[in-house]
Amino acid sequence: MRKICVLKNPVQEYAWGSRRAIPELLGKPAPAERPQAELWMGAHPKAPSQVFWDGAWRSLLELIQEYPEDILGEYVATRFCGRLPFLFKVLAADKPLSIQAHPSLRQAQEGFAREKKRGIPLDSPYRNYKDDNHKPEIICALTPFCALVGFRKINDILMMMDRVCPRTLAAELEEFRGQPNREGLKRFFNALMTMEKDMQVRVVAEAVSFAKKVSRDHPVFEWMIKLNMAYPSDIGVLSPILLNLILLRPNEAIYIPAGELHAYLGGVGIELMANSDNVMRGGLTPKHVDVPELLRILTFEESQVSVLTPRTYRSGESVYPTCAEEFVLSVISVREGNSFISGRDRSVEMMICTRGGACITDMRGGDVISLTRGTAVLVPAAVQQYRIDGDAVIHKAAVPA
Repeated sequence: MRKICVLKNPVQEYAWGSRRAIPELLGKPAPAERPQAELWMGAHPKAPSQVFWDGAWRSLLELIQEYPEDILGEYVATRFCGRLPFLFKVLAADKPLSIQAHPSLRQAQEGFAREKKRGIPLDSPYRNYKDDNHKPEIICALTPFCALVGFRKINDILMMMDRVCPRTLAAELEEFRGQPNREGLKRFFNALMTMEKDMQVRVVAEAVSFAKKVSRDHPVFEWMIKLNMAYPSDIGVLSPILLNLILLRPNEAIYIPAGELHAYLGGVGIELMANSDNVMRGGLTPKHVDVPELLRILTFEESQVSVLTPRTYRSGESVYPTCAEEFVLSVISVREGNSFISGRDRSVEMMICTRGGACITDMRGGDVISLTRGTAVLVPAAVQQYRIDGDAVIHKAAVPA
């Protein structure tokens, strides 16, 4: 398989999704009948992309099994056991996603084996581990994008909790103040997550009541009110106090490693991650929440979130630097009369045009594919070099050299 191919990608319909963003990106009627949350580009068994190859649409998962070195390249095929190591997405959130974290590779392998041994079906709503892989990820904003990422400084958590929950959490906060460290944070979070439901309702009611009085003081309190409207009395309503509130401008990104608690609150972004669907939830969701498993994988450390901006890699291409081994996200910008020419030392790449229009040309074979907004293509490793001409912005997923 030695040609650039157009991709047809599955859309995941989740309640928090947008009815406009993904249909408009793909040039389809909007608003859609149901919320469209994620456009998946990749070879995850749950929903692999389709590739137009040899006159028919074929599963990318099957094609990689048939042509592993052509598509992935020799190094990637060997390093990742013949599997595409990343999953590429467009994420469109009109409502907040669940508070969640992802396991490390060892935790995923152990958890997947444990649940398989217990006979829990892969499609069970009570299954934590859908696969045996970890899920570090990067999200790059296409529109203003709001997120909660990583635990705040403990002193800030205590100060704001004292402000909104002085009565209902008096005992828990007193204990936390006596142990203002990693272990104290873990104990406090555990107390919130495991308290009786009626007590959680009282805590959230007090917190929201106080938040309404001071909502103009800080966006944290505004978000508490919004979250309570979306998920009444859910203990996750307190998450803006626990976690860093981040607003990304278009083209800014954040990297989220294993074990980091986070929630995406709203916006449209390009997401790139290791090829996994493992999610441990902690609130703001009607889905399964396994508190002991979540506590087991979380990193209870104060976190200062680094907002990433792309660094010039070569003429026309900028890269978002992360420590991930499975993926690297970059953005290619071309203008009329100013082509982008790829390097020769490359493995598998996947691209989606997010603005404008262009053409991608196989410089050896001569094949040309038009890239309009929303068009996604697979560039196998066997394609030696390509050129992009036009006026467009293209987001690219690849494997680090």
